[in-house]
Amino acid sequence: MHLEIHSKKPGFTVQMLHIPSENIDHQSSFEKLLYGKQNQQTEIPISNFKIKDDLLEIGIYTEGNLQAQLKTFPLSIFKNNPENYIKQKTFILGTDKYGRDLLSRMLVGTRISFFIGFIAVFISLVIGITIGALAGYFGGSIDNFIMWLINITWSIPTLLLVIAITLALGKGYWQVFIAVGLTMWVEVARVVRGQIMSAKQQQYVEAAKALGFSNARIIFRHILPNIMAPIIVISAANFAAAILIESGLSFLGIGAQPPTPSWGAMIKDHYSYIILGKAYLAVIPGLAIMSLVMAFMLIGNALRDALDVRN
Repeated sequence: MHLEIHSKKPGFTVQMLHIPSENIDHQSSFEKLLYGKQNQQTEIPISNFKIKDDLLEIGIYTEGNLQAQLKTFPLSIFKNNPENYIKQKTFILGTDKYGRDLLSRMLVGTRISFFIGFIAVFISLVIGITIGALAGYFGGSIDNFIMWLINITWSIPTLLLVIAITLALGKGYWQVFIAVGLTMWVEVARVVRGQIMSAKQQQYVEAAKALGFSNARIIFRHILPNIMAPIIVISAANFAAAILIESGLSFLGIGAQPPTPSWGAMIKDHYSYIILGKAYLAVIPGLAIMSLVMAFMLIGNALRDALDVRN
């Protein structure tokens, strides 16, 4: 955070003094991959600097005609060459209300959006395919019970159900991933049920039964590979829906918790700036959500056309 340069417009440039850290924390390769490389230096935005004897004197960045606060540092911590530690820094998308780089937070927020899509879709596929396959293949009372369960789940508003599960599991983005996945299996189950009810009448299923194959093998080795096309299409749509749900939860404050950046939370933090002449702080993450959701919707439409047997 650099409160001196808060809410700056895209393209803002400032001189940044990098103060080396004496205590360096070593990160493993796994930690760097999962959390990113930790910045070991302290950064201070400055408006001017000068070398005086064996000291570096800086003026902390201020706006307008305000007098800059002066600070001094011994040249020894900069290896007597402070110019190497003063660099021009450009904030391509500007800074937020806390003076944080908006582009960096947008990029890290992308990780949350992709994770919620992949994990939620994976959970929904595991539950939906299993339950839908049981209902479609066996029918009878099993099908009636599962359809009753599906109708009950579908009658509850998705966002309300996600909020209830999230509050039960606790706040945090892993809890959101699980909660969203537990509410998206219904559509998958209905599609799988309908496809299996149609496919189990085919001759290759009768042949598999005649050969004495088990029900599990017939379902997972023979029927499911032949009905994957609609499942793939609905998975792409669920991916986009999961991103929207996570953004809505973060906007309500029960999604990914600070300081973890999330596009929905970024909109929440800055939506009041729309009437203050700095609407880009809320518009940029909003456009990112819209673009990513539209991309997966287009992927779903393309997969539907490509996997349609009539084409």
